[in-house]
Amino acid sequence: MKKSMLSFFRDQLFDKVPPVATADLSGQTVVVIGANTGLGFEAAKHFARMNPAKLVLACRNEEKGNAAVSKIQQDTGFKSVELQLLDLAKFSSVTQFVDNFLRTSERLDILVANAAVAPGAYKATADGWEEGVQVNNLSTSLLCLLLAPRVVETAQNFNKNARIVVVASEVHYWAKLDDNVLDALSSFEVFGSKEYCTPPKMDSRYFDTKLLNIFFTRSLANLLQNTPVTVNCVNPGFCISNIRREFTGFMVVMDWLMEKILARTTEKGGRQLVWAALGSPENPEDLKGAYVNLHRVEEPSDYVIGVEGKKREDKLWADLIKELAKVDDRVQTIVQDFSRAR
Repeated sequence: MKKSMLSFFRDQLFDKVPPVATADLSGQTVVVIGANTGLGFEAAKHFARMNPAKLVLACRNEEKGNAAVSKIQQDTGFKSVELQLLDLAKFSSVTQFVDNFLRTSERLDILVANAAVAPGAYKATADGWEEGVQVNNLSTSLLCLLLAPRVVETAQNFNKNARIVVVASEVHYWAKLDDNVLDALSSFEVFGSKEYCTPPKMDSRYFDTKLLNIFFTRSLANLLQNTPVTVNCVNPGFCISNIRREFTGFMVVMDWLMEKILARTTEKGGRQLVWAALGSPENPEDLKGAYVNLHRVEEPSDYVIGVEGKKREDKLWADLIKELAKVDDRVQTIVQDFSRAR
C-alpha cells in the first residue's frame, strides 16, 4: 500500500478516532513502556480503569515515573499500579528490568512497547549505538523477545489470548533503507554507525526506525504464530507529543504549525494503543502481525510486503537476532525454541 500526504491529512482532519476499547482485565498483568507521559501515560490510564491485577509503568526517570503513578491513582481510583525503572538506551537496564519482572510477576497478559525517541542529531549511547536505533529498535526488540516466553506461558496457562503491541507509525510509508544497509554483513551495525549517520540521514532517522518496527513485528508474529499470542503494531497518528523535543530551527516552527492544525490529543492516540491490545477479541488471529490504524487493520507500505519485502524482513531479522544474542544469550535460545514449535 502507498500512502500519500493527502491521505495523511485526510486521516488527521476527517477520520474520527473511535471510543476507547474496554474489557474486564481482572486478574491480568499489563506492562506499558514509556508510560510516564504522552501516549503511554494515556494508554496506561485507560487500562487502569479496566481493573487489572497489576499495571506496570516502565519508565526511565524515577521522579517522573512516580508522578505518573500518583496521577493515575488520583484520576482513576485504581491503586494496583507500580513503577519499574527501564532505560532503553542501556542494554543492561533492559535485562535488569526483564529479570526483575520475571522474578516478581507470574503472568504478562499485555505488553505495550511504546517508548521511542526522535533524535535530531547523532548521539551515541553508552553501549556504542546511535540512540535512535538502540531505543526504538534494538532495545525494544530485546525487551519483547525476552518477555515473549512469559506472555506465551500466560496465554497457555489461562487459556486466553495475550498481546504484544509495538508502537509504530504511518511515517514508515515514506521510509526505505539504503541498499548498502541491507547488503551489509550486519545491517544494524551499518545503520547505527557514526559514519552512516550523517545529518541528511538523521533527518529521516525516526521514519527509518519506525519502518524497522514494522519488519520486527511481522517477524515476531511469525515466530509466535502457533501460540495464543497476538503480536501487532499500531499507528497512533500524529499527536501532541514531546517526542519531537529535539527538533531545531525550521523544524520547530513546522512542528508547531502542524500540531496546531493537525495533531490529535494524546488521549486519542492512547486509544489506538489500547485497541491494538484489546481489539477484535472474537477473532484475535486477524490481528497477528497486523499494522493497525484507527481501530482497523491496514496494509503496510509496499516496501514491507510481497516477495521483496519478505526478503528484506528475513535479512533484518537474522541480523537483529545476531546483534541481540551478543547482548543476552537467552535471545538465541528463545528464537530456537519457538522456531522448533512452528
